[in-house]
Amino acid sequence: MFPSSKVFSVLGIPVHVMSDYPSWLLECLRYGKGAHVVTLNAEMTMQAQQNTSLNNIIQNAELVIPDGAGVVMYLRWLCWQKVQRCPGIELAETLLKAIGQEQADKTVFFYGGAPGVTAQAANDWQQKIPSLNIVGTHSGYHSAQEEQQLQQTLAQLQPQVILVGLGVPRQELWIAQNRHLCPQAIWIGVGGSFDIWSGSKDRAPAWLANNNLEWLYRLYKEPWRWRRMLALPQFAVKAFVYRLTMKGAI
Repeated sequence: MFPSSKVFSVLGIPVHVMSDYPSWLLECLRYGKGAHVVTLNAEMTMQAQQNTSLNNIIQNAELVIPDGAGVVMYLRWLCWQKVQRCPGIELAETLLKAIGQEQADKTVFFYGGAPGVTAQAANDWQQKIPSLNIVGTHSGYHSAQEEQQLQQTLAQLQPQVILVGLGVPRQELWIAQNRHLCPQAIWIGVGGSFDIWSGSKDRAPAWLANNNLEWLYRLYKEPWRWRRMLALPQFAVKAFVYRLTMKGAI
């Protein structure tokens, strides 16, 4: 039985709120129900305001989770929901652990990241959970010919879980364009998770993440992100105005 969810709008973008996202995904695996999982944060929400293709993809995704602190605070303060943040990397980790322990017959594919990074991430996961069946990996840097070979590989292997780490919006667009290759698979955009898993980069300390300041750590480690971080105050202002407008229309 699939866990129930409620759907709330964040600047017109649907967000599914439920108590147990991993269980929902495990049910999808058991019944062979394909799904596109979008890990929504403020930056992606603002991009969707300008990118019609991205907006449509998110609207049609089977599961949109509250990944970013901005999205969570919107749901808490403006929608009065007792929602917890669900970082995409943690959802993927929980799912991989559960597959290795409960559904070892399911297969997993890692796609994205710099050359060697994704393979290292897969190797580290295999060492931690030998029963986890990772059937292949592929770098996110490749030629058009290699892209065709990747598509052929996916169509042949039919992995049940495909983690795609290409960054936003590229990973969402790529998933939408290629879902037909493995229609019964769970596709999750995992951003820079392969870098974390391989040890190439590290996550923000827990105390920063717990205080909704993970973005500040990213900015410290990668100053070139400052332009992208401008989406955060823009999101805050637009979300507040949007919510007030919606209340006034009721």
